[in-house]
Amino acid sequence: MANTRNALRDITSNVDESMGVRQTERQPRLSPIASAKDIGRTPLRKFGTLSLDQIAPDPDQPRTEFDEEEIQNLAGSISSRIGQLHPIRVKWNEQINKWIVVTGERRYRAAMVAGLSQIDCYFHDQDITESEKLEQQLVENLLRQDLKPLEEARGYAALMELNNWNGKQVAEALRVSTSKVSRGLALLDLPPDVQSRINSGEIPRSSAYELSKLDNPESQSELADKTATGELTQRTATKAVRQRKGKATKARGIRQTFQAENGLKVTVSANRKGNYFEIEEALQQALDEVRHRIDNGMQLY
Repeated sequence: MANTRNALRDITSNVDESMGVRQTERQPRLSPIASAKDIGRTPLRKFGTLSLDQIAPDPDQPRTEFDEEEIQNLAGSISSRIGQLHPIRVKWNEQINKWIVVTGERRYRAAMVAGLSQIDCYFHDQDITESEKLEQQLVENLLRQDLKPLEEARGYAALMELNNWNGKQVAEALRVSTSKVSRGLALLDLPPDVQSRINSGEIPRSSAYELSKLDNPESQSELADKTATGELTQRTATKAVRQRKGKATKARGIRQTFQAENGLKVTVSANRKGNYFEIEEALQQALDEVRHRIDNGMQLY
């Protein structure tokens, strides 16, 4: 009898609902035991898809040039085999009324070349500062595909200006060495024609840094020509720069002494000009050596 009443109640409910009458909200019956595939899964509203026509590239992206062949290869992978492996990160922009790409512009460009209509996205709902956005873009580019030397250097300089940071703080934020930052920033002091040859790959980054140690733009351009043609290697460029600096400055070097509270003094000296980033790096290496000697029980004589 109870089964009959239950069946009638269910039938009546279905008939009423088909006529537009619903007495109560019908809740789905859930299994008391979660499916194994759902254990540990949490749906997030910050992930989804967007039409490509609702997205725009970020005009302040530190990477200004993209390798077309690389984009074509990525587009081929997306369309024919593996699809989009990682979502891009986007942020709403009130000025242009579109989502702008925070990170993943290579994937965004490749999706357009592949002819996709939509792309997987992570949405930045919370406010993100220009500094945070630039930092994320630099980190992604540095970890995935190396920026061109001058693009990287301008990114460092932009972070310093936005946050009123020094080179050490930039290095800590991006998890790179202080010497990498200081070497990159030095390239910004080179003449524009030399900078363009660095970005084009004619002049290696290491040789370009050596050229930045010269104060004379004409000498920099002259040695840049020899480096670009292969007449100077990084080693010979270093030697040539030292010779030029020796003639101009009579081998002025550096000598800095630091007084510790316990009365000890630490002196850093070199027969060439340097900067505090290089001094810091030298002191850090010396500190590592001191710790190594302590760990190995070496006595101080």
